Amino acid sequence: MNSVNPNSSFESRTNTLRDYINLFKDHLSLIIIITASFLVISTIYAMIIPDIFTASSVLKITKPKSIMDDPLAGMEGFGPQSDRFIANEIETIRNSSIIDQVASAVQDTFKALKRKNDFHLVLNTDFFGKTEPKLKSSGEIISAIARNVDITQKNNLDFIEIAVKSPSPKEAALIANIFAETYQEFNLQENRKQVTVIKDFLEEQKYEKLDELMLAEDEVKKYQLQKGVVELDWQAQALISRLSDFESQQNAARIEMSITEQKLNQYRSELKKRDPSLSDYLFNKTSEPYLLMLQEQIAKLKTQKDFALSSSPSNKSRSEVITEYDARIKEMQDKLNKSVNEYKSMILSASPEEIKDLTQKVFEEDVRYKTLEASYNQISSVVSGYEGKFNQLPSKTLDLARLERQRMGIEKLYSALEEKYQEALINEQSIPGNVLIMNEAWPPGAPSEPNRIFIILLGAFAGAAFSFGFVYVRNYFDRTIKSPEDIEYKKIELIGWVPKVKELHSKNGIDYSELILLNEPDSISSEAFRTLRTRVQFSKYTKNAKTLLITSSAPGEGKTIISVNLTASFAQANKKSVILDCDLRKPRVHRIFNDNETPGFLDYLFGKLSYENIIRKTEIRNLDFIPAGTIPPNPSEIMGSRAMKALLQKLKEDYEVVIIDSPPVMAVSDAEILAQFVDASILIVSAHSTEVDWLEESVNRLKNEQNNFAGVILNNFNFKSGYHSYYKYYDHYTAHKKGRKRELKG
Repeated sequence: MNSVNPNSSFESRTNTLRDYINLFKDHLSLIIIITASFLVISTIYAMIIPDIFTASSVLKITKPKSIMDDPLAGMEGFGPQSDRFIANEIETIRNSSIIDQVASAVQDTFKALKRKNDFHLVLNTDFFGKTEPKLKSSGEIISAIARNVDITQKNNLDFIEIAVKSPSPKEAALIANIFAETYQEFNLQENRKQVTVIKDFLEEQKYEKLDELMLAEDEVKKYQLQKGVVELDWQAQALISRLSDFESQQNAARIEMSITEQKLNQYRSELKKRDPSLSDYLFNKTSEPYLLMLQEQIAKLKTQKDFALSSSPSNKSRSEVITEYDARIKEMQDKLNKSVNEYKSMILSASPEEIKDLTQKVFEEDVRYKTLEASYNQISSVVSGYEGKFNQLPSKTLDLARLERQRMGIEKLYSALEEKYQEALINEQSIPGNVLIMNEAWPPGAPSEPNRIFIILLGAFAGAAFSFGFVYVRNYFDRTIKSPEDIEYKKIELIGWVPKVKELHSKNGIDYSELILLNEPDSISSEAFRTLRTRVQFSKYTKNAKTLLITSSAPGEGKTIISVNLTASFAQANKKSVILDCDLRKPRVHRIFNDNETPGFLDYLFGKLSYENIIRKTEIRNLDFIPAGTIPPNPSEIMGSRAMKALLQKLKEDYEVVIIDSPPVMAVSDAEILAQFVDASILIVSAHSTEVDWLEESVNRLKNEQNNFAGVILNNFNFKSGYHSYYKYYDHYTAHKKGRKRELKG
């Protein structure tokens, strides 16, 4: 199979679905363990997690009146409800001040009811229930409520659902209802806010004038007691009555101007934040000379009408005066309204959509303020005229007249303030909120969470995903050789592969040795060695080779086992074969044949032993071996000596196949030296152990001028992952022969 490892030396390789399937099949046990662990954890979690109940209340949000709908101003609203209105209302409900009020109300309810079993979010509870639940701090309660409330718009309609989650169904319903009621009250107060400010202002002015009136009355009585009973004549009384009427109108106009100025400043401030240039533009438009002229004329006509009415002696002449002046006032008012509407249309057409309401309000309030200012100025001029006449009264009545004038003026102003205050009070109470509680929350009968089956399935899915991801990532960064294709991809000759040798372990009380061809002749491993023998015999690199050097890149890659069994395979093919143990650092060949390390060929090279005495026979016909012998301190020099070369030549003459087991090529230089003297050299690599870089470096070291590097044998390859599936059938076909040994003795 292909190695699913694009980060190593296989960046440009294309991995097939089969490669991934084989990768996961190779790590099936790891995947099962990880997935099972996740499944167990998710199952335990699903069992111990408490039930969560969801209670919800539903609010209907009606279209609010325009900011122009002010009962005191007498203006009508305009413009449709903004598409963002519901979203703004939801954010308002989530406002910290609302949640603070809700948290406070929940705390008060808990303290009043004192039923801890009905509460959970507001209590600090021990998971194991060993300690008594205690009420959380205000900040903790606010955070708990904010985390467990969900405020959403229902189906894109003007309905808002306030859903609260809690392990206690009663607590969930309680918090949802408190949220709805708190927001409804907040909305009502916000809608009445402007009128409430005016009402409070009128109430303050009313009580202030009431105190002044009581003081004025006391002054009149005090003067009369000191001077005796003094009565004003009818002319003085008439003059004081008219003067007090106009002064009352003057004061009323001043109060109206104050109220209008308050609102105007508020709207101008808001408009300046959004568009300062538009605020200045509106001020200039309301100060147009033509508008000011019309406002002054209307104010003058109204003042003249009042003056004429106060001077008319008969009802008939009063009726004629009213008719005449009303007609003239209406004519001027129509002209003013027409001009105002033209300016308004022009201004609103140039205003951004989101501030049109505010622009119109500023414009109309400014026009209204200037109208009141013109009226106030006209009344002030009339008052000034009457004051001249008033000051001409006889000196003996002037002091009393002044006191009486002050009293009557304050009395009429107080009456006007009382009337406006009552009117504002009615207006405040008449303004409804635009929030209606449609459905109150009730304690749910069944929990809404958790979905325990979903949690368990999610845990299983997460475990599978994590395990597959872990296997893939680990393989992604794994730079080892895993399959024959990995070797072929590096353009290195592949001689063959040997599967994992399971027979090395004890089985049914029998100790299987490393000489597999003798102990398990019918196994897949034995078949693999026979296949290797065939490939070595007929390979273009080793076809006529008699001396073969077998090495590996690093220790532990199985070169000795392959050397011994490959030599035995040649012996079984009736070829006189010998294996020479040249791994002078860790010789192992003698152990496989259950023999001694010494004496060996090193003793022969040093002249301590004859050639015939270093040859050891085995129980396999045609198979001999030569142990290492006494190890000297300088083995590398011995490997390159003439005596060593002569020994190899003599073995080549006496045997048909000579296989040399040498030390790892990356560890010492012995293998590189011996490679110069043999017909072919073979490199052993171990699946999932030998790194790609080591493979390439080892091959480079073994290549020499003779160009006798034959190729690579892959050891410990797990063929069951899908590579060459016919070996599986071979394994099944020969399964009945397990335990039977061939007779290989000579």
